[in-house]
Amino acid sequence: MTDTARTFLITGVSSGLGRAFAAAALEAGHTVVGTVRRDADATAFTALHPERAHARILDVTDDAAVLAVVGEVEQSVGPVDVLIANAGYGLEGTFEETPLADLRAQFDVNVFGAASTIQAVLPHMRARRRGHILAVTSMGGLAGFPGVSAYCGSKYALEGILESVGREIAPFGIHVTAVEPGSFRTDWAGRSMIRAPRTLSDYDDLFEPIRTARQQASGRQLGDPARAAAAVLHILDTPNPPAHLVLGSDALRLIRAGRDAVDRDLNTWADLARSTDFPQEKEPGE
Repeated sequence: MTDTARTFLITGVSSGLGRAFAAAALEAGHTVVGTVRRDADATAFTALHPERAHARILDVTDDAAVLAVVGEVEQSVGPVDVLIANAGYGLEGTFEETPLADLRAQFDVNVFGAASTIQAVLPHMRARRRGHILAVTSMGGLAGFPGVSAYCGSKYALEGILESVGREIAPFGIHVTAVEPGSFRTDWAGRSMIRAPRTLSDYDDLFEPIRTARQQASGRQLGDPARAAAAVLHILDTPNPPAHLVLGSDALRLIRAGRDAVDRDLNTWADLARSTDFPQEKEPGE
């Protein structure tokens, strides 16, 4: 039982990391409002605790509904101390083969769904001068991978929003953390993954091994969702929580490799970057 009971709002708690976050928070003595898409999932979530587990049916792409749910929760359950914008899904496919409609739908949930939820809680947290906003991005939000360009693009976009928002609202005592998981034993790569149709054989040699490896690894990933939840709860009680919380040894390795590649480009092309400035005029007498 925690010494400081909080009210959490967590989107997408029917399964996966969202469910793990909610279960850990309930076990620690917190109150959790969890959003789901179906009545059966709402019933199952409420059953986790008769008094402190509250389910709400919500489609995070419905901006008006998001605003209404947050307002209702603030009134009927209590002030939201912690938001975890977790709702999202994976879209697999090479960029050229991914229909633009599918790309837009990916951003609608992963980016705008999170943004809508964050905007809805911000006025309340700002008025109270406290709160913690977390959003689940991915190691694919800090490093790009072939075969999931739409997904990585959506997570990169969310990363940029979170980093900027964090600097805007820090003076109000509100923390912002991007949670960047690696591969965890959830349904992300299984039934939750949407797969763009294959149409171009030129990509077979690149993509088919990627798809096969992902399917074979599903259910055997390194990451333990319960341990991820414990890590998230841990940072809530630290005076200076991180702006980026990477979860998983695979995420650490792959993100570091991706950032090393960026650093190599910065170093290699530094002189060319500087060459685009206007020449600095010398002061008289210099």
